[in-house]
Amino acid sequence: MFREMRRKRQLLTEGETLDILLKGTSGVLSLLGDDGYPYLVPLNYLYVEADGPEAPGKVYFHSAKAGHKIDAIERDPKASFCVIADDTVLPDKYSTAYKSVIAFGTVRLIEGDLAHKALFDLGDKYNPHHEDRTLEEVNSAEDRCAMIEFTIEHLTGKESHSYRKQREQQE
Repeated sequence: MFREMRRKRQLLTEGETLDILLKGTSGVLSLLGDDGYPYLVPLNYLYVEADGPEAPGKVYFHSAKAGHKIDAIERDPKASFCVIADDTVLPDKYSTAYKSVIAFGTVRLIEGDLAHKALFDLGDKYNPHHEDRTLEEVNSAEDRCAMIEFTIEHLTGKESHSYRKQREQQE
């Protein structure tokens, strides 16, 4: 169902790809927007690894309870999500050294204990070691906040030729 990467030499290992998702702080969620136009929105996120080897895991986002993003999710659950881990312009080479991840899957709105835990863990990712303060924020935001769960169905990581050459020279 999903295309294989054309430039296989640029493919990152599964471990490198998951490491980018774990360490990243922002990415771009792509949904089917109004009138069939793509709707892309940059977001902070939380990546949670799967319990077993069957799936790469899930990504969680927070949102207002109404708006373009929510309308798009309710219209069509298919989505993609991109995280760029490195992006170094190499002007003298007319190139860019980059590493990135693209995930394809489906999104859904979640509620209850799962949403509460995801919102808390998201807050804890960006403000670790302040559990009491994070819990206060989560409790005060829950009524006006929606939580989105992205289930990854296909995941690829890629690095540019320039990045790979740069890394090999440093080793």
